[in-house]
Amino acid sequence: MQLEEKGLDWHPADIIAGLRKKGTSLAAVSRKAGLASSTLANTLTRHWPKGERLIAEELGVTPEQIWPSRYRKPEHG
Repeated sequence: MQLEEKGLDWHPADIIAGLRKKGTSLAAVSRKAGLASSTLANTLTRHWPKGERLIAEELGVTPEQIWPSRYRKPEHG
C-alpha cells in the first residue's frame, strides 16, 4: 500500500530520493525556478504551496499525493 493511500506524507528522504531518481535535486529544482538553491528545502518541513507544486511537478505527481496532511479538508461533525 502506498503512503498516500494510507494518508501519510512522504518522508523527506523519499522526496529527495525521488528527485535523484529523476536526475535532479532540491537545489537544482530551486535554481531552475529562479530561487536560491536552499529555498525548496523549507518545503520539506513547512507548508508552502508554490514550493510543494514545484517539487511535485518535478516528480510527476500532485502536492496532495506527497503531503496529504497539508491538503486534507477538515471534517465537520
